[in-house]
Amino acid sequence: MTTYSDIRYDMGLSTSATGVGGMVLLATETASSSDTIDFTSKIDSLYKEYIFKFINVHPATDAAELSFQANAAGGSGFDETITSTYFRAVHNEADTAATLNYDANRDQAQATGFQEIASDVGNENDQSASGYLHLFDPSSTTFTKHFILRSSVYIADTGARDQFVAGYFNTTSAIDEIQFKMSSGNIDAGTFKMYGVL
Repeated sequence: MTTYSDIRYDMGLSTSATGVGGMVLLATETASSSDTIDFTSKIDSLYKEYIFKFINVHPATDAAELSFQANAAGGSGFDETITSTYFRAVHNEADTAATLNYDANRDQAQATGFQEIASDVGNENDQSASGYLHLFDPSSTTFTKHFILRSSVYIADTGARDQFVAGYFNTTSAIDEIQFKMSSGNIDAGTFKMYGVL
């Protein structure tokens, strides 16, 4: 009798993630004064969902924004068309500011810029940003490519920021490359992981 694990072994997948919805680690990139972090392979039709985790991303430049973009298959320049939404909650250490608001300056409407995912990240020794990005069915040639993400940031003004972003790449071409970068300066440190979801 063929088991689910047998099928996954035959496909060359890790058997460490069990059951439908298990995550398979496909790649890990560690930033060290890096201009960009690029995932340019292993994004294909094998998985219907990909999860990118960014862990303790520390910028060289204070109050920089971590952002991402994509390339369609055969494309270059990381400039696909995005429509997105962006809202955030903020609370500072002094307990003098606590807000929840939609930020129209950080969304996109049929634009090709990098999408901000963690804003105003502090560059003091203990400041960083962490979070995750879900990309759905990037190999589809029928539908646009949806994404959702969430990040937690220790901001430059010494406080916590919880950010929510969602949107889509407005292309029916397959997406096969993802790039992360800071709005200014490099990524001084941080770990980026890409998973395929079964």
